[in-house]
Amino acid sequence: MLEGSEGLNVKKQFAVIGLGRFGGSICKSLVEEGMEVLAIDTDEEKVNEYAAIVTQAAIADSTDEKALRGLGIGNFDHVIVAIGDNIQASILTTLILDEMAVGHITVKAQNDYHEKVLNKIGAHEIVHPERDIGVRIAHNIVSENVLDYLELSDEYSIVELVAGKTIGGETIIDLDFRSKYGCNILAIKRGEDIKVSPWPEEEIKQNDVLIVIGADKDINRLENHWIDEN
Repeated sequence: MLEGSEGLNVKKQFAVIGLGRFGGSICKSLVEEGMEVLAIDTDEEKVNEYAAIVTQAAIADSTDEKALRGLGIGNFDHVIVAIGDNIQASILTTLILDEMAVGHITVKAQNDYHEKVLNKIGAHEIVHPERDIGVRIAHNIVSENVLDYLELSDEYSIVELVAGKTIGGETIIDLDFRSKYGCNILAIKRGEDIKVSPWPEEEIKQNDVLIVIGADKDINRLENHWIDEN
């Protein structure tokens, strides 16, 4: 197990298995957040690449339970299985981590069938990075008003929308936002300022960024309405 700080300043300990583009990006992001990270891969070249970035790097086969136990994987707060195209290795690794009672297991899925298997063998969270990025890109290129798109579930999402000139100067009440679109404005970003849970009387200015939550069907209707107006 990696050594952590004591008391209230204990850092969370993460292990990332698979140092491809996705796993490597997670390693870098976690380190930037001040977390302790163990990076694992069977490829010595990849392990050497991240050795200077993470807390510890190890060459190991994650389908070998003895190897994982030797690295103290069971003591980590969160293990991310970011294995690329080898679905069998991903499944076996997840199964071993579940049997070792790892606190939280996040796994990259290749497809829906892979996800179904992972759900049955102990994965706590499953991500589809390529699919999710595709959804974001699609929304961004359909409308220049859409800055970002985050899928919360199969039915609900959060979207960042830029207020166009047609609604500049209107208040949330004037727009009848909830009744007309079925969505709620969580926050309004104006430059460096952000207003969380804005009052209904809040005036929206052109180029404000609205952070909106709602059902996908309502968000799509809202986006289409804004596309028609811009």
